[in-house]
Amino acid sequence: MKMKNQTTVTEFILLGLSSDQQMQIFLFLVFLVIYLITLGGNIVIMVVIRADSHLHTPMYFFLFHLSFVDICYSSVTVPNMLMNFLAERKSISVIGCIAQMFFILLSAAAEAFILSAMAYDRYAAICYPLHYMETMSTRICVQLVNGAWAIGIFHALLNTVFALKLHFCGPNQISHFSCELPPLLRLSCTETFITEVVLHTSVLTFALISFLLTLISYIHIISTVLGIRSAEGRRKVFSTCSSHLIVVGLLYLTAFLQYTKPSSVSSVVLDEIFSIQYSILTPMLNPIIYSLKNKEVKTALRKMLGKLKFLN
Repeated sequence: MKMKNQTTVTEFILLGLSSDQQMQIFLFLVFLVIYLITLGGNIVIMVVIRADSHLHTPMYFFLFHLSFVDICYSSVTVPNMLMNFLAERKSISVIGCIAQMFFILLSAAAEAFILSAMAYDRYAAICYPLHYMETMSTRICVQLVNGAWAIGIFHALLNTVFALKLHFCGPNQISHFSCELPPLLRLSCTETFITEVVLHTSVLTFALISFLLTLISYIHIISTVLGIRSAEGRRKVFSTCSSHLIVVGLLYLTAFLQYTKPSSVSSVVLDEIFSIQYSILTPMLNPIIYSLKNKEVKTALRKMLGKLKFLN
């Protein structure tokens, strides 16, 4: 039961990655560069896909939306993080904190299901190439992307509704650089059991659905590839899929460990490393991975740069 003299916390203090002032300036520069690369890389991918008619295919339709999600995902946490590196008081209101948590959950779930849609696209292209354009029609692609966002909104709303029922009476310091739900639960003065059950159940359910969709797609892809007699043919197919598999691995492993590990094994350093990986580094690495390993994107980018030079 809550005591009558309990005070209500109206803001949280984000302790961030370091309390050392010189280290904070260094970290500010590092994460500023990461954020600029994230914005620049993903915007370039989106512009190139829109500008080149050869890239108006289902695969690049999903890549366009993945880049958009990555911009949203990174922008939820990094700008506030950069301001806190330079601010004397690293505060955020309780409502602002929960709003940030909502958009983190939304972006993460939307990204996971867009990656699943990309796996299904590769499955359709490799296993049923003759029916590919029929299977991956514009209507189906739009429905898959809309479904990813709908699941993300539902996942975020579900956890936010229960988070809003929590009462915070102190301490108000979060040993993190952003407002994710696991650190918030540790500060609650009220019982968190139901909220934890909802969080773990929703994360496990949606993560497993997304992961199984991706896994089943790749089981079929691998079995089809192994049936290809030409070594060159197998290499081309694996090259096409390897970028997607790297991105899936980066996101799933760290996010899954962060949100499903028991609070008894919680570590501030571990929490921050996992969060940096899936919410900051993965959105930066996605366009680099896809552009460096994708000949069509590199060709389209060279053509666009050539046109710009010609105009100049």
